[in-house]
Amino acid sequence: MGEQNDVLFSITTRHLNTGLRGFPVGTVRTSRVDPMEGVSYVGYSVKDLANLDPEAVVYLMFNKELPNAEQLSAFKADLASRANLPEGVAAMVTGLPKQGHPMEWLIAGLNLLGMTGKTNDYTEDALNLIARTPELVATVFRQRSGWGAPIESKPELGLVENFVQMMGVPGADAGKLTALLRTFYILHMDHGGGNLSTFTGKAVASGLADIYASLGAAMAGLYGPRHGRANQDCLAFVRSVGTTDADEIEAMVRTRMANKQLVFGFGHAVLRAEDPRATIQYELGKEICPNDALFQTALALRERAVKVLKENPKISNPYPNVDAVSGTLLNSQGLTDSDYYTVLFGFARIAGIAAQIVDERVNFRNGKGVAIYRCSFKAENQDPRSLNS
Repeated sequence: MGEQNDVLFSITTRHLNTGLRGFPVGTVRTSRVDPMEGVSYVGYSVKDLANLDPEAVVYLMFNKELPNAEQLSAFKADLASRANLPEGVAAMVTGLPKQGHPMEWLIAGLNLLGMTGKTNDYTEDALNLIARTPELVATVFRQRSGWGAPIESKPELGLVENFVQMMGVPGADAGKLTALLRTFYILHMDHGGGNLSTFTGKAVASGLADIYASLGAAMAGLYGPRHGRANQDCLAFVRSVGTTDADEIEAMVRTRMANKQLVFGFGHAVLRAEDPRATIQYELGKEICPNDALFQTALALRERAVKVLKENPKISNPYPNVDAVSGTLLNSQGLTDSDYYTVLFGFARIAGIAAQIVDERVNFRNGKGVAIYRCSFKAENQDPRSLNS
């Protein structure tokens, strides 16, 4: 974006304390968000990628092209060869305090991986981290949830397939859960460069911190309720509705609007149409859990909440976003504890953030890497004209 114009805009005091909204600070080659078309990865719409092997989309993030069959097979084999956790990591994760949030376990686990398996090569460490995340996250699920002893890793099954078999979710249909998490992984893999977790990870890496510390910081950003925990709030909202009757749901939404309460899962800072990631998940839900009561509630909300929100001219996007139904689908497949949903989000987003960090550290500025992030702050009594310098 910055390469297209010598001067983008003049920074004044009105831009301060706005969370950097609208400030272009770099170049993103992995993904973009279009107001009408939604998220695309390296020029491919997510709807055209959602049914591919997750490894093919990871390959796309790093190589900026989709692999052919031979390249994909080789890439899968390469990831499988990297997959085993360094000795002792699983035991150390198991010993973490049970009262810690699952995201705190994930952040701790990433730092443990950095302490035990680091190569100090950003590309190698990125691929190692992506390959090892399934076992790390499965360990967090099983040990913190008390589901039993660890299940042996079988990385030759594939990233998501191995993750599902290592989790061993009690009572789950492994086929349906695998189908859901393959799609979930792809849809949540990347989202431009300006979201909090991605920007945080890249900013930390700009100081030449290793990728494990950088991703740990990124996951700390994702952990916050204003960022990655939105799908938990959406599931809690759907659960609170308490009915599948469309008329009752419309009345409930009108009451919430009148009381200035949030309607969770609807709206987006950039999009001005239904999030394609939501559309894909609604269609998947019709395949894997069509009769699930909460999914029926989510479908009714999709129709009636949009109807009500459209009546308010101040609402620029009344449509469902990616979080509107993702928690409902996870719940339908046996993952009923929503505290873990942000961990699943992070499990996917690690791939996109890692690819962006590799670009910034290895590929940009003719291999020199992006300069350390260091934004300016205005002192209390500073002349505002100096902001334009």
